[in-house]
Amino acid sequence: MDRITPGEADRAACIVVSPEMTILIGRGPLTATSAPVHPLGVAYGLGSIKAPARLEVTAPGGVDALLARDTGAARVVLLVAERALARIRGLSRPDTGATDAFHLPTDLRAIALALRDCGLGGEAGDIYRTAKGIELLFETWRRLDDATLAPMAGATALSEADCLRLVQARALIDEQCQQKLSLDAIARGCGLNREKLTRGFREMFDCSVAEALAQRRLERASQMLVTTDLPVSSIGYESGYLNNASFARAFGRRFGVSPSDYRARRLAA
Repeated sequence: MDRITPGEADRAACIVVSPEMTILIGRGPLTATSAPVHPLGVAYGLGSIKAPARLEVTAPGGVDALLARDTGAARVVLLVAERALARIRGLSRPDTGATDAFHLPTDLRAIALALRDCGLGGEAGDIYRTAKGIELLFETWRRLDDATLAPMAGATALSEADCLRLVQARALIDEQCQQKLSLDAIARGCGLNREKLTRGFREMFDCSVAEALAQRRLERASQMLVTTDLPVSSIGYESGYLNNASFARAFGRRFGVSPSDYRARRLAA
């Protein structure tokens, strides 16, 4: 595994995780000194004053152009063999040579920044960056599989400004899902009227605002079931359900098991 030392975050660096995965970090054009054969590229543009944070998924035919591009901002790029991605459930990929571009959500950006800015040197730094690279890859494909990434303008009829406001609406739901969020409150929070929020949210995320809110609350509930000792009824109430029966029904539709069975299975694993 190639090593980089603290302070090199802005200079090009290559970390060989395995024969199936290489991590590139740096500004400007990037060169992979060692990479899988015909890899897909997953690029995380971390953003600048003039450019929003950006996620690009590029098929093998477009990787050379992706690496040669000078974005003027720091990037983290994962080069991953297709056979490795094929083992990830729900794999979706662009056509040969094509690139899918999305707004980089805050959770993925945080992982990419932690990978880039790791202050550890030597073997500890290698292990940390490897772990973060793998986490970043899997979390990205989870978001692709769940269709929760917002496409950049050009992939939708929405304007760039409205895309950014809808991204803010999604972030508000993700971060404040435990609160009583009404459609009007979300619209005010992102600077859109109700009609544009409703229509644009459906176009961008392929679900309604209410469906996104319910999904986020159930995801949070699933985490609480495993990480806390709170009764199932209390977790349901904190997730916005007025009684245990409605919480159990919604949870069962989302995860295929009751909240109690979910907790028991995860704790036994």
